[in-house]
Amino acid sequence: MAETARKKPAGTVTPEAKAAYRELEAGIRTIRGAVAEIRRALRKTERAIEAQARARIRALRKEARAQVARLEAREREVAKTVKRLRGAAAGSWSEVKESADTIIGETRRTAASVVSRFRDALTGT
Repeated sequence: MAETARKKPAGTVTPEAKAAYRELEAGIRTIRGAVAEIRRALRKTERAIEAQARARIRALRKEARAQVARLEAREREVAKTVKRLRGAAAGSWSEVKESADTIIGETRRTAASVVSRFRDALTGT
């Protein structure tokens, strides 16, 4: 009988295949580590962005309170002016109305400007 080449059993793996498998596993571990690091960095960045947003909201609220206080002071000033003009006009209601309309118009423009600035700040424009 002639000598036949011996075949390896089906369950054995060559050393080269084992080395390649270990390399693949190491690559997978590296990728998993990179993904975990990206997730940690993303969470850290999200927290920083949220903190900045909270600080910006606090600043906007503070500014809004100051603007409202100025508008309320302006409102009191307008009321005093109207009261003073009513007495000084001595029956000339058209002069009182004209002066009041001018003052109220200025106040409305100021209020609209404040609202516009806050709207722009909130929308990021």
